[in-house]
Amino acid sequence: MKKIYKNRIIDKKIEEYLRNFGAILISGPKWCGKTSTGEYHSKSKFYLGDPTGNFSNRTLATIDPNLALSGDTPRLIDEWQDVPLIWDAVKFSVDKKNEAGIFILTGSSTPKRKGIKHTGAGRIARINMRTMSLYEMGYSNGNISFRDLCKGEIKKNRFEEISLESIIDYILIGGWPINIGKKINECSKVAKEYIDAIFDEESFNFDGKRRNRQKFKLLLKSLARNDNSMVSNNTLVKDLSENNSGNSINEETVADYIDILERLYLLENIEPFSQKIRSSTRVRISRKIRFTDPSITCAILKLTKEKLLKDLNTVGILFESLCYRDLLTYAEYNNFKIYHYHDYQNNEVDAICELDDGSYVAIEIKLGANQIDEAAKSLFKFKNNIIKDGKEPPTRLIVICALTNASYTREDGVQVVSLLHLKN
Repeated sequence: MKKIYKNRIIDKKIEEYLRNFGAILISGPKWCGKTSTGEYHSKSKFYLGDPTGNFSNRTLATIDPNLALSGDTPRLIDEWQDVPLIWDAVKFSVDKKNEAGIFILTGSSTPKRKGIKHTGAGRIARINMRTMSLYEMGYSNGNISFRDLCKGEIKKNRFEEISLESIIDYILIGGWPINIGKKINECSKVAKEYIDAIFDEESFNFDGKRRNRQKFKLLLKSLARNDNSMVSNNTLVKDLSENNSGNSINEETVADYIDILERLYLLENIEPFSQKIRSSTRVRISRKIRFTDPSITCAILKLTKEKLLKDLNTVGILFESLCYRDLLTYAEYNNFKIYHYHDYQNNEVDAICELDDGSYVAIEIKLGANQIDEAAKSLFKFKNNIIKDGKEPPTRLIVICALTNASYTREDGVQVVSLLHLKN
């Protein structure tokens, strides 16, 4: 029986890039759907992770990378990083044929430069794939596009009441394609298995270097405790020292482990919005660090629905992470960019979205509808400070709220939207 493909937001970009580049690289965390998407857009396949014949495909490609390249195009080469020499072979083949849409590479980790002689710039276009957004999972009705939200006034939109339990379910389920249609108690196992797989595989064989499992687990817990924050490596070292006596980790080790997690696409940074604000207000230039899916944070900290129902502060942090995941996906589709803002007077804006025309909108993320007025006040304070400094203010002020069953524009012009109404 033929597998039914679940359409993804990045499909349009893949089709566009295949028309314009010789090869594309789809990167992202394991199990986010890269292989299925690559298969859907390809006409032939080569799987380096296929265990048949004691991983004969990997052996053949190691002996001669060109053996992986022969087939109808676009040709999928899945998990190319298992044989890094394939990168240069693909680049050479693209140069030689001088055609578009020849190869689709997928990768769930980024190897160091060893064994790769060429960056692939101009030949291999990169596309980042995340776990599924709420719209892709089928939980958002998609009545409001993110582009329309950022570029124009939205029409009032209403649907059935949203419960706190539903929001917690979406956090625990995560954006894993394998979870579509499953019960919540089954879904929560996926992120846990993901973390276990990391300990069994890449983290401890990355670059042929063995690492301390216990210290890695402790760091993951510290990162999860500080998820969605501007935590520094030094702060992580202190946190580990305070919470785990006898298991100290130095900054060099923390930096090494974080580098691995980023190269495995488990961690993603939200960069600060400082490029356009050269004012009397000093802006913090630290990145926000977050796990790529909120379900990963829940798995690391062993958070259950019952625990989260008693801890609304943590639910709020996890909802913010859920929003970031979706906003990053919707923004990239529209060639927008997502940042955060935090100055030294502790004025914050959860998300700044820079649009394709260079303008930007300011976004606050709140769990409860009773926090909307507070969020609007904070947004106006940010806007007025920017105007006071003689800089270009945001064109829209937006509040994304979890527990609201309506999306609308307030009398003061602030747009309130439910995440369950949004699509790309």
